[in-house]
Amino acid sequence: MFIRRVIQLQIGLVLYGASLALMVRANLGLNPWSVFHQGLSELTGLSLGLVVNLVGALVLLIWIPLRQKPGIGTICNVLVIGTAADAILAVLPPIVGWPAQSALLVAAIVLNGAATGAYIGAGLGPGPRDGLTTGGVRVTGWEVRWVRMSVEGLVLVLGWSLGGAIGLGTVAYALTNGPLLQIFLPMFEIRARPRLRSA
Repeated sequence: MFIRRVIQLQIGLVLYGASLALMVRANLGLNPWSVFHQGLSELTGLSLGLVVNLVGALVLLIWIPLRQKPGIGTICNVLVIGTAADAILAVLPPIVGWPAQSALLVAAIVLNGAATGAYIGAGLGPGPRDGLTTGGVRVTGWEVRWVRMSVEGLVLVLGWSLGGAIGLGTVAYALTNGPLLQIFLPMFEIRARPRLRSA
C-alpha cells in the first residue's frame, strides 16, 4: 500500500509540473501561484521551475508558526514539481495560434486537476502551498475558502506586479479547479483497508 502511495504521489507531482509547463506554453494566463512564480522568475532571471521549488521551500518556513507538519509528499512536492516543469519547458516549443493555445490551456487545466487529485489522494502530506491554507484556517478560524482566496489573491497581485501573466487561463483555472478536483480526488484517493476482526 505504501509503495503504491509513493508511486502515485510521484506521478501526480510530475504531471502537475507538466500541467504548469503546458499552461506557460499556452500563454493565455496562469493560475495565481504560477503568476507569482513567473513574476519572480522574470525578476531574478532564475528558471520558472527553480523558482517554484525555492518558493515551496520558503513557504515551509511559514509552516513553523502555523504548526503544520510536513510529510513525505510535502518534501517531494518541493523537489519534483518545479524540476518537472523545467524539463517539459526545455523540450516543448512555444505554441502559436489561438486554436492551439486554447486546446493546450484546456489540456493543462484538466491535467492539473487530475495531478492534484493524484498527489493529494496519495495521502502522504499536503503541498507547501496547500498547508499554508490549512494552517491559516487553524490560526485565524476563518473558513477555508476565505483563507484560500486571501492567499491566492495576494500572490496573484504580487505576481502580476512583477510581470506574471494574467489572462483567460487565470479565470478559467479559478472557475474550474474546484469542480475538477471534486471529480478527480475521489478517483485517486487511497483509503486504508479496514482491519479484519478475529472471531
